[in-house]
Amino acid sequence: MGTEIEADGRALRVSRRERAIAQMDAHDLDVLVLGRQANVRYISGAPQLWVVGTRPFGPICSYVRATGEIHLNSTWDEGIPEEIPHENLYGFAWNPMTLVGIMQKMKGADTARRVGTDALTPMFAKLLPMVFSNAELVDAEPAMRAARRVKTSEEIVALRRALIVAEEALAKGAAELTPGTSEQHLAGVILEAEAAGGVSTPATQDAAWVTSKDHPWRRDRGDGTVRAGDLVALSAGVLADGYVAEVARTFHIGEPTDAVRSLYRRRDELWDRLIDACRPGNPTSALLDAYAQAGEPLPAMPVAHGLGLGFDPPVVSPALRATAERDVLTDGNVLAVTGYVWEPGVGAVFTRDAVVIGADGPTVLTQTPSTSEGAHV
Repeated sequence: MGTEIEADGRALRVSRRERAIAQMDAHDLDVLVLGRQANVRYISGAPQLWVVGTRPFGPICSYVRATGEIHLNSTWDEGIPEEIPHENLYGFAWNPMTLVGIMQKMKGADTARRVGTDALTPMFAKLLPMVFSNAELVDAEPAMRAARRVKTSEEIVALRRALIVAEEALAKGAAELTPGTSEQHLAGVILEAEAAGGVSTPATQDAAWVTSKDHPWRRDRGDGTVRAGDLVALSAGVLADGYVAEVARTFHIGEPTDAVRSLYRRRDELWDRLIDACRPGNPTSALLDAYAQAGEPLPAMPVAHGLGLGFDPPVVSPALRATAERDVLTDGNVLAVTGYVWEPGVGAVFTRDAVVIGADGPTVLTQTPSTSEGAHV
């Protein structure tokens, strides 16, 4: 990862905008007015600084279908793509009417018929009709989700780069796995390695835990010290150049017993079924069914969720089965797929990998070898 503030690569920017334009055509949107950071990055290709946490909607990025012009909230030029000229940059003002005046100068603002926003507040529900006097305001989030759900080849490359950082961090954590070490130390090693890889924004800080031998879906209730016989889950997740990458593995401390080997074999059977379900045309509920086919109870966490710029659909969860039965996997989806098996008195084996849904079958992007039934440290 670079340390300079740079725009996303030109090929990546162009490929994403082509998908956005296609969805604007499909949803009959003349202008997009976006405030959510993932959507802003998707269209503009410019990193947004000082935006940690939540905040109310604001018109951060506008995209005009007819002209292809992008207008962006920014008070500096660093990291701004060359196709967004300086005159298309604007800052927020204390007086909201100042912002209205700036947006009214956008070419196509006065002729737009349908304007999509990815969120809205009561104030901007009153202000935006002043900008787009002849337009109907509609929800643009369905169009943006449809665009972002299918990844371009350039996005797959970006996801691979992010995964490299996550996997290297996971390897650093695994190298520190010895009896007597602590969950806190392991988490610190993983987060430090992510930062050394140029990523200061972890996707998760719960990076290491001893799995419970008494209850599924929980961590051990001890003092956080790793002991012989434990099954320890390590999970690395990063937000690198806007893209989220996640990988997880489970390691056994000491020589594995027959019960541990049996648990890993159960994971392998479940995993094969999960990967086989990752095919275009399958409902996302096929991933839930894979657990039943393997004879394993469904986990409390989602079985899979979309990877991309922050949150991307789908989310495949037992709590959302009705949605999963209607939701269909398509070529270009990228999922973080989770395998989880548990045995009383033994613990849990937890695995997570990035998987691309392809016309020729699923491709596992993660390069880290899957821990086997004999894996131990």
